[in-house]
Amino acid sequence: MTTNEQQRPIGDRHNPVMLRRCLDLLAPALAEPGATVVDCTLGLGGHSEALLSTFPSARLIGLDRDTEALRLAGERLAPYANRATLVHAVYDELPEVLDRLGTPRVQGVLFDLGVSSMQLDEADRGFAYAQDAPLDMRMDQTRGISAADVLNTYAPGDLVRLLRAYGEEKQAKRIVEAVVRERAKEPFDRSARLVEVIRDALPQAAKRTGGNPAKRTFQALRIEVNGELSVLERAVPAAVDALAVGGRIAVLSYHSLEDRLVKQVLAAGAASTAPAGLPVVPEQYQPRLKLLTRGAELPTEEEIAENRRAAPARLRGAKRVREAT
Repeated sequence: MTTNEQQRPIGDRHNPVMLRRCLDLLAPALAEPGATVVDCTLGLGGHSEALLSTFPSARLIGLDRDTEALRLAGERLAPYANRATLVHAVYDELPEVLDRLGTPRVQGVLFDLGVSSMQLDEADRGFAYAQDAPLDMRMDQTRGISAADVLNTYAPGDLVRLLRAYGEEKQAKRIVEAVVRERAKEPFDRSARLVEVIRDALPQAAKRTGGNPAKRTFQALRIEVNGELSVLERAVPAAVDALAVGGRIAVLSYHSLEDRLVKQVLAAGAASTAPAGLPVVPEQYQPRLKLLTRGAELPTEEEIAENRRAAPARLRGAKRVREAT
């Protein structure tokens, strides 16, 4: 992080996406005394600060795998320390965290997926393709493999599959062929070199559309390094299971892979599981969830103008209407 970044107030460095809409979706479940809300992706604490200030009787549990984010969010949320518990954990560890805290059911869950503002702004984390940095991309720098490890050690076929599946990159084969040639000369360790290799590998037509030509490759590497989709696949059903009846979940996604997975989990919970043809659907087959959004809601043009990182956001919400049987 640059000196200027460090000196800026935390609130100025983080503009929470679709904040008012998230609060509105969760509000009916958090107005009751003793309500507990889990911010599964604490980051710099912008959403959590708003939750704690808007719902003065609510208790917050905040999770993050990034130790620096936990430290900074702790500073921001210090005025609410008696109602906030911050935990170093990945969000698929939610059941274990709740069990450890003796909180089997909660009234609200919020996910703000993807990479945080802090991680993008800290040059030495390697998330941003627009600035040269070590190729790290680990959200939790205390464990796991880095993006450089992936680029330098994965077999070419595995890299192609990775870029296609997680980056939806149509030019995956060209990019991987260039990466394999270059890593044979010298292992990758900096983001600028990777961006240059990608740019040189792509045909002119591919470089004229879709923004920075390295965007999809960086997304794919980040998802692989942090196991984001497999974690999310476990985390959203676990969060639904943790909701008390009447509890609500809100999920902000930033690319189609995340949004598709969230949509599938919430839609399945909102569907009847009864065999076809039953004249009356018994209670045990009734939906567990009621969808609160029609499809995925998008940020307003005004918000995007104020905060360009809101542009790809997709928000989905649901309410728990029945206990599992």
